[in-house]
Amino acid sequence: MKIHEYQARDLLSKFGVAVPAGIMVENPVDAGKAFTELAKRHNAKLAVVKAQVHAGGRGKGGGVKLVKTADEAREVARTILSKPLVTPQTGPKGVPVTKLLIAAGVDIEKEYYLGMAVDRVSGCPVLIASSEGGVDIEEVAHTKPDAILREAISPMIGLRPYQARKVAYRLGFRGQQVRMASKIMHQLCDLFLQTDASLAEINPLVVTKPTTEHPDGEVLAIDAKINFDDNALFRHEDIASLADPLEEDKSEAHARRFGLSYIKLDGTIGCLVNGAGLAMATMDLIKLHGQEPANFLDVGGSASEEAVTEAFRIILDDPHVKGVLVNIFGGIAKCDTIAKAIITAADEVGFKVPLVVRLEGTNVDIARKMLDDARSRIPTLTPATDLTDAAKKITSAINN
Repeated sequence: MKIHEYQARDLLSKFGVAVPAGIMVENPVDAGKAFTELAKRHNAKLAVVKAQVHAGGRGKGGGVKLVKTADEAREVARTILSKPLVTPQTGPKGVPVTKLLIAAGVDIEKEYYLGMAVDRVSGCPVLIASSEGGVDIEEVAHTKPDAILREAISPMIGLRPYQARKVAYRLGFRGQQVRMASKIMHQLCDLFLQTDASLAEINPLVVTKPTTEHPDGEVLAIDAKINFDDNALFRHEDIASLADPLEEDKSEAHARRFGLSYIKLDGTIGCLVNGAGLAMATMDLIKLHGQEPANFLDVGGSASEEAVTEAFRIILDDPHVKGVLVNIFGGIAKCDTIAKAIITAADEVGFKVPLVVRLEGTNVDIARKMLDDARSRIPTLTPATDLTDAAKKITSAINN
């Protein structure tokens, strides 16, 4: 589950991380008021207007603008809210912007990257840091791999003080900066572990220019991205409540209500499969034979007839789908349950596109007979003997 930057900043603040003041708004008038509020209460001489969407690269798409007056804040807010935001991560259509963060600006001396993730190789959390902050960390990892520092963290003990100091010194922090940066590392690690996060990033983590009050500058988190493990949300009702339904794909949200794993893709062949590995193999075979999958859809091992029927409804609601491939290896999910769902979907939704079905496993003979008896009701249905046969038949049907 993803949350907006303003929510991530609030969560960082709850764990003690130093974050500049910010106000979330939903219209240009409130953007101007927010600038005035920040100037009055926090002595902010400038502010940053930031589009709140679940996508990176906002600055490249014009979704992050520096403003110096309340009037300028209103005009910039009006511009950003008036059209979809297109970034390298949104696709050419972009995404609508309904929320803005008006954040107090800071005088930046140096930018860093700081993050927490799970290292799949070692099977433990890892602190990731770089002195190359403020840019795409993926690009840094690709072009300057030596600039990325990694420190494995015990999930039971957390970040050790010596680990934080070591990373701080290797990043180039000096004087009081080491203490401040180390403290933020501990706080970020605590947040990551205690909230069952799957990713927690501060990019950039900045050092401000020296002042009389802070001769070494301040270490602040001025942007944040936090994702959470969906499977652990039952333990965190407060975090689950942060989900923004406007940012979710409606079909993916629909699928989640029925316990289905669904991800919309850009192809034309809808896939209904049980098991993530089998789903990926099915998509690979479709691509191998010259077409593109329209979705990843895993009904799982214990899907009910109702859930599978809804899966067909979700697939067929996609206007780009020109054919459907069902690939089931029945174990816990019995083949006759899938067959019943296909027949129900034909009655309730209707198959107006080619449908190729490959079934193997538990109750497969019963399922095949059910589908054979229903052929008059489902004229677009074609049985397949194996996965390769199924992929060839559905791609041929699409090409013809």
